Amino acid sequence: MSEKSPLRVAVTGAAGQIAYSLLYQISSGYVFGDDQPLILHLLDITPMMGVLNGVVMEIQDCALPLVRDVVATDDPAVAFKDIDAAFLVGAMPRKEGMERKDLLAANVRIFKVQGQALDTHAKKSVKVLVVGNPANTNALICSHFAPSIPKENFSAMTRLDQNRAKAQLAEKAKCDSVDVKKMTIWGNHSSTQFPDMSQATIKGQAASGIINDEAWMRDVFVPTVQKRGAAVIAARKLSSAMSAAKAASDHMKNWFSCTPADDWVSMGVFSDGSYDTPAGVMFSFPVTIQNGKWSIVQGLNLSDFAKEKLALTGKELCEERDEAMVVCLA
Repeated sequence: MSEKSPLRVAVTGAAGQIAYSLLYQISSGYVFGDDQPLILHLLDITPMMGVLNGVVMEIQDCALPLVRDVVATDDPAVAFKDIDAAFLVGAMPRKEGMERKDLLAANVRIFKVQGQALDTHAKKSVKVLVVGNPANTNALICSHFAPSIPKENFSAMTRLDQNRAKAQLAEKAKCDSVDVKKMTIWGNHSSTQFPDMSQATIKGQAASGIINDEAWMRDVFVPTVQKRGAAVIAARKLSSAMSAAKAASDHMKNWFSCTPADDWVSMGVFSDGSYDTPAGVMFSFPVTIQNGKWSIVQGLNLSDFAKEKLALTGKELCEERDEAMVVCLA
């Protein structure tokens, strides 16, 4: 059998700590398949090129059989040339005590430039995952400035929140995280997100029936997941890296293939107004994926508590969108 043609995969912020974990997971075959050759396109800012060259050396020293070539650059036009997938990781990092809005002005300018470069140089079929925060609004801006690429080809990462939520449920139920399915993250990748366990199952049974603790769900589970990123920063003095890289890998792995028949995943995608969410923002929904195409799961019953949470996170996303567009058009 002939070898598959290599996929060209771009990673921005490639000299950073998330990419340091992410690049091995991509290169190992976990994301795109253990028979899929890869050409890595690594982008970072000019002052980081020395560090990035060191990362390239390490990729070479791993002697990974799927990696056919590595392109290291500080030029988005080179980084995005003919790519099939993009992990947009590079952004100004969140530091202890910072609010997400503090990141907005600087980061949306970065994603405006990257959107323009994607529009000009990437394949129109490229799948773009935005990891850098504020991820939902950065993805929205990136897509806005890449009008020739379909909007459904852009997504924001809320898989980290989903993985965090699954781990919390597994710990509470004294089971393995693989036993938890249909965990949903609604809305923004921020402290307003709504981790919704109402549809989740544990070993095929309703998670709410197994845990059966409404107070724990509202007062412990939801805020723990919402604020987990800040808790990691407080403990580690750095933002989540290993877990973020794993989540990005999980997200793209499903997007390039499918979701299991008995499960769904959470992705920040363009809202079409489903579940009375605001249209025209990048909102996290439960989605199923078949043949690389995502679809929002429809027909779920939401409690009044859930509806309130969706309204709150939707309001924040509209505010972020409006503020970001002012910055970008200034």
